[in-house]
Amino acid sequence: MLSVFCRKLWFRDVSHPTNSPVSDIKGGVSMFLNTLTPKFYVALTGTSSLISGLILIFEWWYFRKYGTSFIEQVSVSHLRPLLGGVDNNSSNNSNSSNGDSDSNRQSVSECKVWRNPLNLFRGAEYNRYTWVTGREPLTYYDMNLSAQDHQTFFTCDSDHLRPADAIMQKAWRERNPQARISAAHEALEINECATAYILLAEEEATTIAEAEKLFKQALKAGDGCYRRSQQLQHHGSQYEAQHRRDTNVLVYIKRRLAMCARRLGRTREAVKMMRDLMKEFPLLSMFNIHENLLEALLELQAYADVQAVLAKYDDISLPKSATICYTAALLKARAVSDKFSPEAASRRGLSTAEMNAVEAIHRAVEFNPHVPKYLLEMKSLILPPEHILKRGDSEAIAYAFFHLAHWKRVEGALNLLHCTWEGTFRMIPYPLEKGHLFYPYPICTETADRELLPSFHEVSVYPKKELPFFILFTAGLCSFTAMLALLTHQFPELMGVFAKAFLSTLFAPLNFVMEKVESILPSSLWHQLTRI
Repeated sequence: MLSVFCRKLWFRDVSHPTNSPVSDIKGGVSMFLNTLTPKFYVALTGTSSLISGLILIFEWWYFRKYGTSFIEQVSVSHLRPLLGGVDNNSSNNSNSSNGDSDSNRQSVSECKVWRNPLNLFRGAEYNRYTWVTGREPLTYYDMNLSAQDHQTFFTCDSDHLRPADAIMQKAWRERNPQARISAAHEALEINECATAYILLAEEEATTIAEAEKLFKQALKAGDGCYRRSQQLQHHGSQYEAQHRRDTNVLVYIKRRLAMCARRLGRTREAVKMMRDLMKEFPLLSMFNIHENLLEALLELQAYADVQAVLAKYDDISLPKSATICYTAALLKARAVSDKFSPEAASRRGLSTAEMNAVEAIHRAVEFNPHVPKYLLEMKSLILPPEHILKRGDSEAIAYAFFHLAHWKRVEGALNLLHCTWEGTFRMIPYPLEKGHLFYPYPICTETADRELLPSFHEVSVYPKKELPFFILFTAGLCSFTAMLALLTHQFPELMGVFAKAFLSTLFAPLNFVMEKVESILPSSLWHQLTRI
């Protein structure tokens, strides 16, 4: 069709060389528009609607998976440097380099990943979930962090001097679970190795009872190593490192034995073991044994003991956790929740005890805003990961997985939480440039949680992200072109008139400019330019 249009223009030029070039172009354009049939407009609008719909679907999928717009990301990452965006901002970047480095260091510290103090047993719990559902509850990133933890806690530089420890040093680096288990059995054939028993208890035991039996054997071997290295720790740096490793191994074994007792229903025994462990090794706070103790005491409904533990660990100098904040809120809610009524509170106002409970809930929700949806069963729970991110969705899952039963046991506690938790967000400044009771909510939690949590879980995001511009734009473009395609199909003649009128109006400024240029330039020169 375009070739016909060009031939006719050329023919008019040859046959009528004295005609105005602008009038020739206008006549050619009008003739081209007249040759377009309604089917062409239907095909054009339908194709445009299909393409924009495909772009919209892809943009929506990319946004749901990665939390950003694909077009926006490509524009910022690839097009902006080509257009000189980096050079324009180089002066600003040089002036604020110190501030940026400080903020980067702050964001890294805020998004530090912690070992989950209530992590499950990989063989007896995580693997059983996989056998039943066919889903993997742990991500590769999470298991890789656990492997790094094991190498840090259970190995030292002198392991190559002892054959069994040398085998286990390689086993902790092995990715294949069966290879790790085989290496642990090989180490036990050489010697009674505590870390080999730990690996078998964590990964090979299919029940908690089997794991407890293996941990007891590990305790016997680990306690002997700890006592020997304790006597030699001052003989040199090598012996000191070995004693530090043996201490970590012993603490880990005793803590897991206490967790086995808690899983098997011997809660009082578990509490005693945890208290003894905290007294024997008071400086090893990195294991966060007090969070295991809080959960066990709540199971016993020993609320006075829970308050005593909170008084010791809910300190401003210590890093907070969802367990500490929400347990403190639960204790204060317990004092008023059985008689709390939203209607009565709105009529007479909140009492002092109710105000304290509401403030405690607001404090907990500000620290981790993801927890209430799991406690109120607005979102489904999954197995908690082996590592958590403070204030993130992973920490919320780990807390609610073990503490939901404790909230349900306190009459009216969930009702009070349901009535008051959303009021927290009215107190937090927006955008989140500063917090109310804590430092501002970190912006990196979504990325880290997506690495820690399995793909079948919908990660909770705070604050809710607004839809990117390109998703809204493609949605509007898809809707508009689909409507045009439908109208053109139903009313072809009428839409053809509208299309011609629209194109005529669109080209009117161009025709005006062409006429002005023609009036200024000589006609012969303009004619030669149009021929070229």
